[in-house]
Amino acid sequence: MHRRRRTALVLSAALAAAAPLLTACGSDAHPGAAAVVGGQRITVSQLENRVTEVRDAQRAAVTDETQYKQAIAKTGTLTRDVLHGMVLDRVLHRAAADAGVSVTRKEVQELRSGLEEQAGGTKGLETTWLQQYGIAPERLDENLGLQLEAQKLAGKLGTDTSNPAFWNALSKASKQLDVDLNPRYGTWDVTKSTRVDAKTPWVREVSAAGSEKSA
Repeated sequence: MHRRRRTALVLSAALAAAAPLLTACGSDAHPGAAAVVGGQRITVSQLENRVTEVRDAQRAAVTDETQYKQAIAKTGTLTRDVLHGMVLDRVLHRAAADAGVSVTRKEVQELRSGLEEQAGGTKGLETTWLQQYGIAPERLDENLGLQLEAQKLAGKLGTDTSNPAFWNALSKASKQLDVDLNPRYGTWDVTKSTRVDAKTPWVREVSAAGSEKSA
């Protein structure tokens, strides 16, 4: 794939705006939970650890205090965006499993190698994912695996990620998992598999050269 353009799906920080269709969970029903997905809790502590990973990476990426503050300002909704990603990861996994789709470590490494070549190396790719998508370096392989999973799921359905058939599969998985969000982080739209108070689509088409277009 070193000389070919490869399309990857990237989880962006913001998500499609939508009206809430699920009942949000409260702290009384799920103490310490940021969300409950398929009966399994995503704890506030787990969420905070993920956010800390991103903030630490942002801090390490810039030495200038002004630049760091600018990075923080650009990701002011990071906590809710990270939670959305954590929930959607599980929804996507369920939809992929239902369709018999899986991703191998080799496929992830092949995708990463091609993207690194276009980004000028490992550091360049990690910096791009951190700055544009809020993905910490230690989560990069995990994220690329999810992009491939989404791609392969769409292919199995004979469609692409912009088509209603793909989102219908995610909607079905959301219903099966009974996604339940702590109201402090918003609510979950089961039809669009989206946290409600975001603004742009979570999926973007990105070429290995780094150009992007909305999915």
